[in-house]
Amino acid sequence: MSTGHLSLDAQALYAQMQTDLRSHVSDSAHLVGITTGGAWLAEQLQSDWQRTTPKGVVSSSMHRDDFSKRGLADSIATQLPFQVDGAVIWLIDDVLFTGRTIRAVVNELFDYGRPAAVHLAVLVDRGGRELPVHADYAAARLTLPASQSLRLMRNDAGQFGFSVEVR
Repeated sequence: MSTGHLSLDAQALYAQMQTDLRSHVSDSAHLVGITTGGAWLAEQLQSDWQRTTPKGVVSSSMHRDDFSKRGLADSIATQLPFQVDGAVIWLIDDVLFTGRTIRAVVNELFDYGRPAAVHLAVLVDRGGRELPVHADYAAARLTLPASQSLRLMRNDAGQFGFSVEVR
C-alpha cells in the first residue's frame, strides 16, 4: 500500500464547514462525531462554537457488515452522554464513500434510543455510494478511484490534513 497527499486543504474545508453549518445546527442539537476523523471534527466544532450541549462519539465497529474482517479496528467505544430518545443529532464525519459506515452508525444510535432527527455533515463526499445515503452537508465533493482511500489526519498541533492511500 502506498501513501500520498492530496492537494485538498482540510483546514480550509473545516473553516467552510464551521461557517456553513453554524446556522443549521440548533443550540439544542447534539454533535456526534464518527470515530476517528468525524470525532475530531465534532470536537473542534463544539469548541469553536462554544457549545454547552453535550456532544458524543459513535463507533461503527459493532454494526459493520465487514466486522469479521475488520474487527474492532482502531476505534474507541461509543459515548453518548445525553438522552438519545427525541434528540436532534448531527452526525459528523470526515469522508463519505460507500455509505456502509453511516448505516452501521445509525444502527448503533438506535441501540441507544430513537432520535427525533438524524442529520449528516461530512467534510468530503467522494461519491461511490453502495447504499442510499446522502449527506445533508458536504464541504467538498470529489471523485476518487475505488482503489484510493481518502483519510483525514490531525497533527500534534490539531491541524487537519488529508492523506491518500492506494491499495
